[in-house]
Amino acid sequence: RVVVDTIEFCSQHVPKFNPVSISGYHIREAGSTAVQELAFTLADGFGYVQACLARGLDVDSFAPRLSFFFDIHNDFFEEIAKLRAARRIWATVMRDRFGARRAESMRLRTHTQTAGVSATAQQPLNNVARVAIQALAAVLGGAQSLHTNSFDEVLALPTEEAVTVALRTQQIIAEETGAPLTIDPMGGSYFLERLTDQMEERAMAYIKAIDDMGGIIRAIDSGYPQKEIADAAYRYQLMDDRGRKVVVGVNKYVMTEERPVEFLRLDESVEREQVERVGRRKASRDMAKVERRLKQLAEACRGGQNVMPVLVDAVKDYVSLGEVSDVYRQVFGLYREPIIF
Repeated sequence: RVVVDTIEFCSQHVPKFNPVSISGYHIREAGSTAVQELAFTLADGFGYVQACLARGLDVDSFAPRLSFFFDIHNDFFEEIAKLRAARRIWATVMRDRFGARRAESMRLRTHTQTAGVSATAQQPLNNVARVAIQALAAVLGGAQSLHTNSFDEVLALPTEEAVTVALRTQQIIAEETGAPLTIDPMGGSYFLERLTDQMEERAMAYIKAIDDMGGIIRAIDSGYPQKEIADAAYRYQLMDDRGRKVVVGVNKYVMTEERPVEFLRLDESVEREQVERVGRRKASRDMAKVERRLKQLAEACRGGQNVMPVLVDAVKDYVSLGEVSDVYRQVFGLYREPIIF
């Protein structure tokens, strides 16, 4: 409901804003396969599109500003194929199922981030190499945007040095390698084309299964994607534990003694100062306005009107995110995951 409200509001009032980034990152980080990440993320996207159409929106009024967020893991060619297959599937379904007419509505735009779950606490400098390879896969796969993780994030918040190395990794790929200069430079490779075809076919099988259940909402309510992800995560961990999946520095090429890595330690005063700052802001508010805005928001949620105009007014009067979330919980309730084991 709130996502559709956001998409509708943005299409009418801020048409160049990206209202939602449809994320597969958390799906992959939870242990899914690349195919599952691809399928479930696109199924989420199709669910949003269907909900917007049910609201009465024209597909070409909002689809061009939808964007995606994919994880980039260790399997170099698989990740490139995943992004290529994502573009194929999105374009085809938007045209054939949802009747998109504008090319921009069929264009999949995506942010990518290197896989946090692939980083290791053992020999953490190895993560520099992992991130560089994953970043190159994202670029060759045609990502529009990229976040490179810092090598020490598995230990703590990153140091300035680690963040700089992560940034320089992107800059070296962008400025020194020539990799971004050609559109789809891997296209035509017998191996990659076949891999892309396979990923598209397998992802579409998942999407069809979800459609047969009545769509992604009903699939989630049944626990279907959650169980598929949990099973995949279990299989991956078994391969790791049994040494069938090599993790350099963890189950192979292990070092008994490692040079300690300095990691960031935050002064506890940082948290205290932020809490005090928020407290001062809340104390300075006109509480009559705050209460009125919260009441208006609750009424909008119950009444079925678009919540965004009310929400914008509420934020202008310094209603907090926590207070907004409390209203959502009171009106819409709390989601409880189905038991899948």
